Amino acid sequence: QRHLPPQTWTNSINQANKMALLAWAKETGIDLVQINGQRRYGGPPPGWVGDPPPVGTEVFIGKLPQDMYENALIPLFQSVGKLYEFRLMMTFSGLNRGFAYAKYSNRRGAKEAIAAFNNFEVREGCAIVVCKSTEKCELSVDGLATSVSRQELEAMLRQVTEGVLSITMYASPCQKRAQLAVLKYSSHQAAAMAKKTLMEGNMRLGGVEMRVDWLNPDLKQKLQSCMEKPSSSRVQGSKCLGVPKQAPLSPVLHNALDQLNTLCQRQYLGTPLFLTKCIQANPNGWLRFWCRVVIPGCPVPFSGFTWVRQDGPGRSGHEEAKVAVALQVLRMLGES
Repeated sequence: QRHLPPQTWTNSINQANKMALLAWAKETGIDLVQINGQRRYGGPPPGWVGDPPPVGTEVFIGKLPQDMYENALIPLFQSVGKLYEFRLMMTFSGLNRGFAYAKYSNRRGAKEAIAAFNNFEVREGCAIVVCKSTEKCELSVDGLATSVSRQELEAMLRQVTEGVLSITMYASPCQKRAQLAVLKYSSHQAAAMAKKTLMEGNMRLGGVEMRVDWLNPDLKQKLQSCMEKPSSSRVQGSKCLGVPKQAPLSPVLHNALDQLNTLCQRQYLGTPLFLTKCIQANPNGWLRFWCRVVIPGCPVPFSGFTWVRQDGPGRSGHEEAKVAVALQVLRMLGES
């Protein structure tokens, strides 16, 4: 997140209203923070003590004039109840996108806002829409390889998103030999941030790009009528980096790094780059690594998770992970 510098408020588009916003923010001391296409006040506001308000305290505000800002909107919506948070969706040019969200300290404030401001004319001939926010908290992730487990998906999500509560895996209704995951987040904002991160990051798991969207109610009903896939379901010949059988790596496998380097040199693909990160350590000596192999001549990096065992002080878990992932990449390239 970043504080909004004055120059982004005062460019040539709608300069008068942006200057008025800047003057109002300075006069009131209200802090507005820009986060990924939305400008936010509060969440929590100054002096707030305790947990965030419950579900049902947020309203959606639509059909806003695009040159109207918080200096006009926050005082208006604060007039019927204490605001916990106000979020105005913004364009790159500095105009608003025509809608915002106001979250109140209690449900009564939200009800009062709907009663007072739905169809209210903020300007002559410009009536806004105010209604209960749906606060969608669920995403669908389609196109996952059948080899990807719930545990692997969860580990990746916890690295790049916050607030994930549950993950449910299904056979994809739209794509053969693929899985669909339903992700439930702790709040609409957490889900929205996760959606943006996953979509803009072009996240891949098992070498396959994931398709992320809000969970459609019709799709949700269809999925609930189906059997949930077992969370441990796997396909032989996994293209993700799975959990090996609990046995030490054989000496033969230690040649995997040399084999992969030789293969890449022979095919003029460049030198493989290994990225490894230990994300879990079990008391029995097993370490779980997130791994990525970037080969300059391959358009898509290989990434996933693997377990390795650190059997002695002279052996690095990261080196063992590199060996394990090199073997998997060789298999995927048909060389092992």
